[in-house]
Amino acid sequence: MPLNRLEIDDFRCIERASLALDSRYNLFVGENASGKTSLLEAIFFLGRGRSFRTRRLDRLVRQGRDEFRLVGWVGGEGPATVLGIAGSREGTEIRVGGGSAPSTASLAEHFPPQIIDPDVHKLLEEGPTRRRRFLDWGVFHVEHSFLDVWQRYHRALRQRNAALRQHASRFSIEAWDQELLQAGERLDVLRREYLAQLAEPLHAVGTALLGLEVTVAYSSGWAQDDTFIAALEKSRERDGRLGITHVGPHRADISIRVGGQLAKERVSRGQQKLLASALILAQLRVQETLHPGRGALLLDDPAAELDGTRLTALLGVVRGLASQLFVTSLRPELESLGEPGAMFHVEHGRIRTHDR
Repeated sequence: MPLNRLEIDDFRCIERASLALDSRYNLFVGENASGKTSLLEAIFFLGRGRSFRTRRLDRLVRQGRDEFRLVGWVGGEGPATVLGIAGSREGTEIRVGGGSAPSTASLAEHFPPQIIDPDVHKLLEEGPTRRRRFLDWGVFHVEHSFLDVWQRYHRALRQRNAALRQHASRFSIEAWDQELLQAGERLDVLRREYLAQLAEPLHAVGTALLGLEVTVAYSSGWAQDDTFIAALEKSRERDGRLGITHVGPHRADISIRVGGQLAKERVSRGQQKLLASALILAQLRVQETLHPGRGALLLDDPAAELDGTRLTALLGVVRGLASQLFVTSLRPELESLGEPGAMFHVEHGRIRTHDR
């Protein structure tokens, strides 16, 4: 559902802002260090309950203040749902529809933003944790049972690891194995089914952006020739010695190929942003197929590090999405995206509607 209105108090350099947003395309214009990325960060935080720039909440609170506050109204034709987050150095308080929410997943059910920023290439460069997060975010939005399965698996994993660290008896450790196996095998199936859905849109977007076929292969987190139960049994002695579970979906990863070769062996640094962007855009296409009008894409300074041809290709794919767009730019013209429904000027953390 689109974000129709946003209120910000004491977030980063933004003292106060109240924005009436367009349901399709919003453009934020300003010089470097004007606060444009902080504005996108606030929008991202409202839907994800976390920042894409830092893990430290204290860095998000405006200097001299004790907490920040974000409130957003999301909805289509019916009554809007109000999302709210208050954040301080001690933590966050989340509210959805006027009541307390148990987790950040409650926010994402109503407003699930994705972002393509100058650091998007880290999806390829960094370790498997970021890629698992990308994968699980996609599964979460197409399979209702995913969150419960994911929570069951990680709860059993934490308990099993605690028993391993305490050098508990084999009986005590095996008490958690059944739940770990059941939830882990189901989690593995859900991820594979999702990647099958991702294949076609990824092929289309990858061809449009890179002129090459892009494919993704899934590694379960244990040896391909083994079942999960067999891999867990083989790893049991090592797990007990080192006090941690070494096999399972928490060790899963995806490998990305371009034109049949591993991306890290073929793709130049200049192409990495396009390839990582292709993954995110393909994920949005899957989400839009199942939940039309629900997605949101944040695009931070798309012209950075891209030449004219690549930028045109990227914006051409973005324009074809049904998702709500939030775009930052140094200049008020991004021809490939067309005319924005709402434009704002950002300067020193102050945001005003742009006169056109």
